Amino acid sequence: MEHLDLCEERMMEACERFENSLTRVRTGRANPTMLNGIEVDYYGAMTPLNQIASITVQEGTILVIKPYDRTSLKGIETAINMSQLNLPPQNDGSVIRLSVPKLTEETRRNYCKDVSRMTEEAKVAIRNIRRDTNDAIKKDKEISDEDLQKSLLEDVDDLTKKYIKQVEEIGAAKEKEIMTI
Repeated sequence: MEHLDLCEERMMEACERFENSLTRVRTGRANPTMLNGIEVDYYGAMTPLNQIASITVQEGTILVIKPYDRTSLKGIETAINMSQLNLPPQNDGSVIRLSVPKLTEETRRNYCKDVSRMTEEAKVAIRNIRRDTNDAIKKDKEISDEDLQKSLLEDVDDLTKKYIKQVEEIGAAKEKEIMTI
């Protein structure tokens, strides 16, 4: 049924958005995905950092950003300073280095709280999709058979449980990663 397909597609997208948002949460190890979402003013156009520079990890704690065009170094440095990373860039004229410090116990717990909050927000988004789909099924004039309608509503509930469980597993895995020293 088209309602179920649309519902599953929207829930899958919500789950993917949640997973993408978790890549920005620090874990104490350098990871190029930490820089996802940082956009640089590159010749007047806001461009994702990973499109104008290569990003590599050195020694597990240092991110090295090497721009394809050296004239963009200043813009990259500015974009990193403006981001929420709180990592001071070190510009040596050809590359930018970001040293990712080890996380303290308190910082790890705060990041876990952030992950829990983000998990709850993702679950709320999935429940909102369920509510919207249920409303659409109830209002659909083509679904006049009560048994069919009840069956569709149960299918929507099953999808909701499936994706909420998936979100919880992703969140728990991220929390475990954060707490691992």
